[in-house]
Amino acid sequence: MGVDHGTWSVLSKVYPAAKIPVVQLSMDMRYGAPYHFEVGRKLAPLRSEGVLILGTGNVVHNLEMRVRNADFAYDWATRFNDAIRSAILEKKPETLINYDNLGADATLAVPTPDHYFPLLYVAGAAGDDDPKIGIDGIEGGSMSMLSVVYRGS
Repeated sequence: MGVDHGTWSVLSKVYPAAKIPVVQLSMDMRYGAPYHFEVGRKLAPLRSEGVLILGTGNVVHNLEMRVRNADFAYDWATRFNDAIRSAILEKKPETLINYDNLGADATLAVPTPDHYFPLLYVAGAAGDDDPKIGIDGIEGGSMSMLSVVYRGS
């Protein structure tokens, strides 16, 4: 497919036989969360043309804290995941953008933003569309499986 694991690992499961064009964006890590949300807003018109905007990562992604017990979740991981899920469902993009205001939980949950920022692209592109949580939960203590789908009317 010629794309990184964050793209092919998802698309190969969702569209196993598809031969569709895929454009993968690179994130400019020189900029913070507001910039990445704004890029998502600028991508929004593509949705009306039938373009799927897919962001992959993890809301909580701390490999240093990972454990083998699948039933275990760190308290900070659960609190951060819950806060972000609430912000998504309550349509509070300012909380998603200013996730670092969630203090120590955010510092542990998002040690580097490369797995969190894809959510900002999707949320930015969603506009006022209603979100639906598809999958939720913490794996390995510190990896969020939270997924959200935004569908236009």
